[in-house]
Amino acid sequence: MQSTYFCNVPRSWSVIKAERYRSDFHTEPLTKSIAMKYLLSLTAAFLLSVNLVFAQTQKGKIMGSVLDEKNQAFPFVNVLLLAPRDSSLIQGLAADENGKFVFDQITEGNYIINVSMVGYAKAFSETVKVNGNTIDLPAFVLKPDVQALNEVTVVAKKPFIEQQIDRTVINVENSIVSAGATALEVLERAPGVTVDQQNEQLKLRGKEGVIVQIDGKQTFLSQQELINLLRNTPSDNIEKIELITNPSAKYDAAGNSGIINIKMKRNKNYGTNGNVNLGFAHSRYARENASATINHREGKISTFATVSTYLWKGFNNNDIYRRIPYDGKVTIFDQHTERTNKGQYHNLRAGLDFFATEKTTIGVLVSGFVNDWDNPFGQTNTRILNEDLTLQRTFRTNVYNGGKMNNYNANFNLKHQFDKQGKELTFDADYVSYSGKNNSTLDTRYFLPSGESSGNPEIVRNNMPFNIRIGVAKIDYTQPLWKGKFETGAKSSYVSSDNNMVFETKADDWQLDPTRSNRFKYTENVNAAYLNYSGAISKKIKYQLGVRGEHTHSVGNSVTLNQIRDRNYINFFPSVFLSNQLDTNNVINLSYSRRIDRPNYQSLNPFEFYLDPYTFQRGNPNLKPQYTHAFQLVHVYKSFLNTTLAYSRIKDMIANELPQQIASENKTFVTSENLENQDNISLTVSAPIPIRKWWSVQTNFSGVYNHYKSFYLDEQLDISQFSWNMYANSQFTLPKGWSAELSGWYNSRAFYGLYAAKPMGMVNAGIQKNILQKKGTIRLNVNDIFWTNKFRGSANYKDIDFQVRSQWPSRQFRITFTYHFGNQNVKGARQRNTGSDDLQKRAGGN
Repeated sequence: MQSTYFCNVPRSWSVIKAERYRSDFHTEPLTKSIAMKYLLSLTAAFLLSVNLVFAQTQKGKIMGSVLDEKNQAFPFVNVLLLAPRDSSLIQGLAADENGKFVFDQITEGNYIINVSMVGYAKAFSETVKVNGNTIDLPAFVLKPDVQALNEVTVVAKKPFIEQQIDRTVINVENSIVSAGATALEVLERAPGVTVDQQNEQLKLRGKEGVIVQIDGKQTFLSQQELINLLRNTPSDNIEKIELITNPSAKYDAAGNSGIINIKMKRNKNYGTNGNVNLGFAHSRYARENASATINHREGKISTFATVSTYLWKGFNNNDIYRRIPYDGKVTIFDQHTERTNKGQYHNLRAGLDFFATEKTTIGVLVSGFVNDWDNPFGQTNTRILNEDLTLQRTFRTNVYNGGKMNNYNANFNLKHQFDKQGKELTFDADYVSYSGKNNSTLDTRYFLPSGESSGNPEIVRNNMPFNIRIGVAKIDYTQPLWKGKFETGAKSSYVSSDNNMVFETKADDWQLDPTRSNRFKYTENVNAAYLNYSGAISKKIKYQLGVRGEHTHSVGNSVTLNQIRDRNYINFFPSVFLSNQLDTNNVINLSYSRRIDRPNYQSLNPFEFYLDPYTFQRGNPNLKPQYTHAFQLVHVYKSFLNTTLAYSRIKDMIANELPQQIASENKTFVTSENLENQDNISLTVSAPIPIRKWWSVQTNFSGVYNHYKSFYLDEQLDISQFSWNMYANSQFTLPKGWSAELSGWYNSRAFYGLYAAKPMGMVNAGIQKNILQKKGTIRLNVNDIFWTNKFRGSANYKDIDFQVRSQWPSRQFRITFTYHFGNQNVKGARQRNTGSDDLQKRAGGN
């Protein structure tokens, strides 16, 4: 697996002379870029057009009331404002305690009102026309539902974004905004979620460490494999996405920023169905992907299978300019690296459910992937200069990196429902295996300023096979208790990891270098139990209380160095949630939880990954877990405007890719270290804006304040930074099955540990057409139209002084085709939770 610092975070640009480095890094990059000027102009024009649209449109009001079968006021009834043409949801709210409701600031047009409550027949209004006027509707009368209203053809849809007591729900099913997209594209529109497809990372509220589940099951994929999976998962298969930024005690305490749970659709009938997806992209090199899914239900057996493949080729270019002070002198390294890389990813996932009785279901699930990659060409050219920029010498390093990873998972699941009141028991057992190896070869040749060869070449190689085994057992029990719900459960997991790095140098023959070789073994056992209770104080105030206890025993053994790190500790993780329905338009949720993030297994391995003889990455077996106290306040207005204010204090924060130097040897390396603490304050605002029936806009804004505090070289390290992110996506519904999309995002200047990253942004556009009687969809899009998504950053603290620039194939031209076949209402495999939570993320090294 490749170094994230040298291959993922910094990409690169062309070689620039040393004099330009110092001057150019004091200039904001995007203000100099014509493309970024265009981006800012486009954004300004877009916002102006939105303002003009709102300014020129007359706003109206629709008001009314709801009565029960006794003609008495019916409080807190669901009231939906629908478009009569396709029954799409415009706005939703709840009637007040007197059964009254008001839709204010309604854009000119025709609408239908739908009123509903569980156990009552739905009621619909006639089509009403709004043209700047106030419409007072006759009172709706709801009567008990004695039979299904099959004659009603208008179907109300849930709001796209729905706020619950402990999570935000993105209702993807039947959403016009998300139709024909992928799971990854839907996540891009979710409030507070940042999708970095190039660096292959997901962030929630500006923080890494997101746990991703599918149907409540941990995906057991690294960030890279996870992005590929989501990129090949059509949104048509998704019912909803849950963003759990402050998980309850029922969930593992791991996950600094929270959990993203993707729930797949439950289909309805017996039979067979499936879909096929094909994709092609080009950005200097071609990339292809394909996937197919099939579901079948007959009798008491339900099965499904999904297979996917991804073939890719790309490039990474890095430029690093660093100054190394030592013994009164300064040595300058001016480096330029070019690499091509390619790989292939193949995945299989299959499952079977046996419905033994109406209340008991037994299921098995198997999955696995094969992932191979290599860098057929990699070369670093380095100039070494004195402080006055006099050239001392140069060297060239030819680099080859490659590797493979194989994975397979097996899950057994049992679910029993005791009654229809919610009393149920579930049991899961999981086994997961990873195996593979990483290898690299470096051939370095030195030259005098005149270009003549100098000294002997240095040729080294390393080979690191690895094996990771994970076993998990988990049981959960739920039952109604008093006027609420009681949950309890237990879980035990065991992890075994074995990494053996063999480092060799070449003279006449390959010879082992014992000073840089190391075998590292790691075992970890976590036993956990939890209690959780949720209820209501009144019709408006709800609560949820929980506590989770986890016992961790881990042993890190550096066999070569004969060093053993044994840790044994117990932690308790409380959680509290309060929700208050202030009125028909306003809901406030307040929550607190304590969390833990353990180091991933690869970061604990003290291996060294070399870019050249002077630049490398090193693991840290002394890493400790980090602990987080997380507070969150959420306000939802009219199920429309979602505002989240959050604060977290992280103790012993794990800072990845922290730069350090061995000044006496002119060497620079990055590693992971525990900082003293980090304070994170974030504000996230999101809202879907229906401008016209054919034009909708989803907007997200996130502002984050980070404060890092620790010690470096025995002196206080104190860094604070405010950063922000803006995302806007316009969806256009066009005639004859056509639709279009225009989107863009902008990241401000931000700090990542000691790195100060310059602003970045991009603009994307695409067009889509439904074909083959709506069974097929073809899409054409351009990602990063102006190629402005490039990394530029620097680190300046004490003896650390370097700048980095990066470039990668962010601009891509893509075409995709999706086809659905068979009975699209076939009942597929049931949704179920398993016991595999945060372990995969750590195994993947992300």
